[in-house]
Amino acid sequence: MSLYGMLRTGVSGMNAQSNKLSAISDNVANSGTNGYKAASTEFANLITSNNQTSYQSGAVSTDVRYAISKQGNIAGTTSPTDLAVDGDGFFLVKQPDGSSAPAMTRNGSFTFDAKSGNLVNNAGYSLLGYSLANGAPSGVLNGYAGLVPINIQNMGLQATPSTSGTLAMNLPDNAKVGDVKTTSISVYDTIGNEAKVNVSYTKTADSPSAAWTMTVTGPTSPPTSVMTTTTANLTFDKNGKLISSPSITLNFPNTGQSVSLDITGTTNVAAAFEPITADINGKAPSAVSGVDIATDGIVYVTYENGSRSPAFQIPLAKFSSPDNLQPISGAAFMPTLESGNAQIGFGGSAGMGVVKSSALESSNVDMASELTEMIVAQRDYTANSKVFQTGTELLDVLMNLKR
Repeated sequence: MSLYGMLRTGVSGMNAQSNKLSAISDNVANSGTNGYKAASTEFANLITSNNQTSYQSGAVSTDVRYAISKQGNIAGTTSPTDLAVDGDGFFLVKQPDGSSAPAMTRNGSFTFDAKSGNLVNNAGYSLLGYSLANGAPSGVLNGYAGLVPINIQNMGLQATPSTSGTLAMNLPDNAKVGDVKTTSISVYDTIGNEAKVNVSYTKTADSPSAAWTMTVTGPTSPPTSVMTTTTANLTFDKNGKLISSPSITLNFPNTGQSVSLDITGTTNVAAAFEPITADINGKAPSAVSGVDIATDGIVYVTYENGSRSPAFQIPLAKFSSPDNLQPISGAAFMPTLESGNAQIGFGGSAGMGVVKSSALESSNVDMASELTEMIVAQRDYTANSKVFQTGTELLDVLMNLKR
């Protein structure tokens, strides 16, 4: 080994330990960063040539690796939009610079951005999902088609029109033919108006084959609440059980809305005229109160009137070799040839982890190990500097030989 080779090797060793210290400092600085994955360094010797009669100095190469597949601790929070993946998988997010290719992250510290309405994490990445506006999503298993930012900005004050319900009354068997009994129910039209619907029952025959005529009339205004008058002939057996058609349909001709009423439970016994069951679905317009996120990634919009509606489903992406993903800023990653292509699925299926709401994954940095490695790297750096220092002293001796 020449003296210059000795110097180069010493410098190479110092550079290698500098790289290790840089990785350690990144880990320590990001020990509190949600979803951060610890970096580590591996060294390999570089030998230019070697034979039995001479030795040529080499150097040290540094390879930085990331423990991306190692899960950090999951801690509970009070925000339903804080998300963690328990198991395999990454959230797909839109990059802050608007790049078309989604990035991957396990940093689930999401909040709704006041300006865009998107669900954005603290690094500026927007969470992507599939819209459920047209039913269940049909995502691409190995692609990103159909992904859109999770955004509920335009989902407030939505009405839920009535579509079905149950109405069962007891019609008194001791009533006289021609007697009329009346009640009313509420249904909601397509724009959320509460329409009062009148229901009357007129007795037409006595037991043992009792019969009643049911007449349902609706309001005459507004136009969306106008309903076609509906009648039904109800007949009962000797035990007072309904034996005629078990349902009727209410029609709103101006909007095409229809409400199916199940009247199976209607009876004709010697008791008072009273409701047995009266339950019609539908809700008046209501403002958004928040979101609920299920373990399979379905985002439900909740309303102040107590109802909720599925709006999006959050997919997860997994890779055959996640440790070979390319880290980018903000605790995010991009696919590489070595990591393999993304496989898209939903929480709890196809080997994916589950989505946990009101939870965050912390960094997987082990501070005790990092501080220990820092001391070792510092001493190794000092040792390599001694090699360089010794080399310079030997050069001085060599230069002074001619004096």
